[in-house]
Amino acid sequence: MEYRVGIGYDIHRLVQERKLMLGGIEIPYIMGLQGHSDADVVLHAICDAILGAMGKGDIGDYFPITDPKYDNISSLELLKETLDLVKKNKYTIVNIDTTIIAEEPKLEPFKKQMVKKISATLNLTEEGVNIKATTNENIGSLGRREAIAAYAVVLLSK
Repeated sequence: MEYRVGIGYDIHRLVQERKLMLGGIEIPYIMGLQGHSDADVVLHAICDAILGAMGKGDIGDYFPITDPKYDNISSLELLKETLDLVKKNKYTIVNIDTTIIAEEPKLEPFKKQMVKKISATLNLTEEGVNIKATTNENIGSLGRREAIAAYAVVLLSK
């Protein structure tokens, strides 16, 4: 059996008058993430990790910001299209581990919902998806509450 590992990272600026989407769910908060799609950094990092594990480039190669069909699209749709590439290339997702970096809002109450949404979208068991949240200890743009970022690691098998 062949195993492949990929890592993904994404960061988006927090802005007024946008919904905050993280891990495929809406998080109640006074601001949201700026981006061409819904700017869900969790799902973007996961897509990048999957694409990286397959050696297939990055999210911008498949869902360019210059393409109007991705304007305000749900990142769950991007994740589904990424899963189609996984299947087409005869890989299986073994597990995903994700870390979200945000000073606010507190994400602990939402992690289980994110796991449920992501695992259902990718046809994985909930044990196959792990979500962690941490702060940046008030350091840098993340610490100043200007942005939210996420890292993801994925293991694929073939």
